[in-house]
Amino acid sequence: MSRFFVKTIPADLQNGRIIITGEDVKHIAGVLRARTGDPLVLCDAAGTDYDAVIEQISKENVITRIIDRKENHTEPPVDITLFQGIPKADKMDLIIQKCVELGVNRFVPVTTARSVVRFRDARDAAVKAVRWGRIALEAAKQCGRGRIPVVEEPVGVDAALKLAHGYDLMLLPYEEETEGSLRSVLHSFGRSIAGNGAVGDNAAMRRIAIFIGPEGGFERTETEKAVRSGFRSVKLGPRILRTETAGIAVSSIVMYELGDMGG
Repeated sequence: MSRFFVKTIPADLQNGRIIITGEDVKHIAGVLRARTGDPLVLCDAAGTDYDAVIEQISKENVITRIIDRKENHTEPPVDITLFQGIPKADKMDLIIQKCVELGVNRFVPVTTARSVVRFRDARDAAVKAVRWGRIALEAAKQCGRGRIPVVEEPVGVDAALKLAHGYDLMLLPYEEETEGSLRSVLHSFGRSIAGNGAVGDNAAMRRIAIFIGPEGGFERTETEKAVRSGFRSVKLGPRILRTETAGIAVSSIVMYELGDMGG
């Protein structure tokens, strides 16, 4: 069933009607070719889904009537932010799309010393962030998320480290790391929060930051600065992953160990 996010939900749900406007109208009428009486799922982006039926379609809006409400159970029990070194071409599109599907809640694009992509000015960076935000929105619709993940405007390394301050666990996959593995760090963290029950039950408010470098990885000075800021340098295994693979892989592993993947 087609799914859309809406900003305003009427208080009277029995007779409540929601008017959909904007780009979603074109999608409903032109792409889906929906008709009066067709069902839709509307989400308030705060964790509640509403079953609705279409009452009227015009060029300006789609009027729907709510027939039921239910809690959305697709949001993970851990809050992951992906700090992603900005990669070349359209790789960021793939990273955002797949990580939204995995349950990542926030994306911070980061310009590092080895980043090839450079923005002309703040407006150029903001335009790119808006585009990435639309990709996150569409991915959230497709996979049934109860919230819309946030895509921040691009920042530098120092600003990224400030944004990551205060997270419960900060992970920095680094190809030159020889000791701490991602597995051991996650197992240790899981044990530390499992004192009163299962990890998943006690990880609801746990915030996890993942910092991935661009093509070519981090410079050593950047890694050292991140570690001083609280990031844990971890190795992922014997093979070096591309930047567009690393964020997806680490997010998957974290969700499996501490979240709701796999069961």
